[in-house]
Amino acid sequence: MHHTPLADLDARVSDCRACPRLVAWREEVARTKRAAFADWTYWGRPVPGFGPPDARLLIVGLAPAAHGGNRTGRMFTGDRSGDVLYRALYDVGLASQPTAVSVDDGLELYGVRITSPVHCAPPDNKPTPAERDTCRPWLVEELALLRPTLRAVVVLGAFGWQAALPAFAAAGWTVPRPRPRFAHGTRVDLGGLDLFGCFHVSQRNTFTGLLTPEMLRDVLRTAAETAGLR
Repeated sequence: MHHTPLADLDARVSDCRACPRLVAWREEVARTKRAAFADWTYWGRPVPGFGPPDARLLIVGLAPAAHGGNRTGRMFTGDRSGDVLYRALYDVGLASQPTAVSVDDGLELYGVRITSPVHCAPPDNKPTPAERDTCRPWLVEELALLRPTLRAVVVLGAFGWQAALPAFAAAGWTVPRPRPRFAHGTRVDLGGLDLFGCFHVSQRNTFTGLLTPEMLRDVLRTAAETAGLR
């Protein structure tokens, strides 16, 4: 781990115990596991952001999955949502490989970082508003560190959108009033930073076809071009 300010932030995020319900849940899941992963040692801690410190594009999710990031210790790694996201990132030239299975699988992101407004796996994939607000300072600090290079952001889903907008404002960007509503394909100028809305890569959305791989690739491609990555 390089001792950059972002690496230091990631280390501090990983040690956070601020939300008792989330601490209890993530550790319980790590103890009991899922049968398919019985031989894994689960990470069972907050999951830090993933990607280079000079990223021009940021992808914002919701929270780690109980048997995905909470198991592997890396954002969107080891679950169905991540399979869809990393495949799309690879297809548009932003990732070194199409799969993400473990922290030591060699995956690299090109000019892209992935984070979430809640860093612990929540029960039923639903953080409370209080948990979202308690976790927000981490996102604000991450955004402040990325600010010199960051040019575009893709937010996956309405929860992430509502959680992220105040963080962008706190990190010094201009969020329009009234606050822009989430929709797939929405694009908002925050003054030097373009914010894109995209349906979340959840199984519910991808299985029903609400979000197709093509739709995801389109948003990622447009955001990458805006960020100067293509």
